[in-house]
Amino acid sequence: MNLLFAWRYFRSKKTTNAINIIAWIAITAIAVGTASLIIILSVFNGFEDLVKGLYGDFYPAYKVVPVKGKTFELSSVQASQLKGIEDIKAYSFVAEEKALLTGAYQTIVTIKGVENNYTQVNPIQQYIRRGSFELGNANIPGIVMGGGIENAAGINTEKVFEAATLYFPNRSGNLLTGDGLNSFSVIPSGAFIVQQEFDNKYAFTNLAFVQYMLGLKPNEYSAIEINAKENNSNLVKQLQTVLGKQVQIQTRYQQNASLYSVMQLEKWVIYGILSLILVVAAFNMIGALSMLVLEKQKDIAVLRALGASSNRIRNIFLLEGLLLAAIGAGAGIVLGGGICWVQEQFHLIKLGGSTFIIDYYPVKTLPLDFLLVLLTVTAISFTAAWVTAQKTSAQPFELRT
Repeated sequence: MNLLFAWRYFRSKKTTNAINIIAWIAITAIAVGTASLIIILSVFNGFEDLVKGLYGDFYPAYKVVPVKGKTFELSSVQASQLKGIEDIKAYSFVAEEKALLTGAYQTIVTIKGVENNYTQVNPIQQYIRRGSFELGNANIPGIVMGGGIENAAGINTEKVFEAATLYFPNRSGNLLTGDGLNSFSVIPSGAFIVQQEFDNKYAFTNLAFVQYMLGLKPNEYSAIEINAKENNSNLVKQLQTVLGKQVQIQTRYQQNASLYSVMQLEKWVIYGILSLILVVAAFNMIGALSMLVLEKQKDIAVLRALGASSNRIRNIFLLEGLLLAAIGAGAGIVLGGGICWVQEQFHLIKLGGSTFIIDYYPVKTLPLDFLLVLLTVTAISFTAAWVTAQKTSAQPFELRT
């Protein structure tokens, strides 16, 4: 019955067009706010998936790093036990250090010495744009670098006889005496393009060469990168048991915890800001309901005379407000979902510039986002409608002859 009254009040003619105009402004504002929230959340989901995919390709599922210092040693028994863990698909020992790379120019790089099976741990090979993933050996080392490093150092990896020099810090040397750096010629064999952060930072060569240049023991490493099924707590326990307390095991999320946290924070900050559109729409709704109350004073008085309680009067106008919100939210969900679907299928809205890995805004719609937006609209609209309806039910209305 209450809903019937609310629907009739919504459709009935008003003595002034201002009431209809304000009501439709409120509906439009709710629709725009709802659509905006859905679109923004979907775009953030798209970028989050893209970034996680890029970082997921470059960072291993699990990484073993020392608790203290830059390196740790592994005994032959531990190495044998590591090979016996069934859940591990592949792993590579890593020696990592910053170095100075000199070609036509100079640039600082993070050099990673890895084993020849590294492509089973990291699909870096699929991002090779020039040359190949050839690491050489300790005597004739090859270097595979990011595209940004290639440009910064002025190196052309496609030239067969192109040479470059790596300078490593000498642990036992002294910069003042001129022996603070160890240098060695390397052969540029390939260049990869993954993402700007990686392309400007990392270069790969073989493990034995980096160990030699840093003066590390054959069983001394900076890390162990492991390819295995993610979210495997049993594997983490096995690794910790085998390798001991000298190391810690990081999951892919833990390796990039700050990045993922910032992305989530940005998403919810934008969500909160855009929710203000719905708050503004709620004020329009309050205005529309207040004017409708003035319009329907006689009807309210008649209902009271017929025995309608204050709660019934309140519920009628509460449902009136929720009806406005439902129409706006429904239109917004259809509009927002439709725009996201079109963008997902046809990539109509492009990103500026051509340096990113894709040239369009990625979107990904999630049912939970639709539910969240719907709950947000309902909460804000209910609050606005309740305030007006409560005041209406408390006002005295009398029939006058």
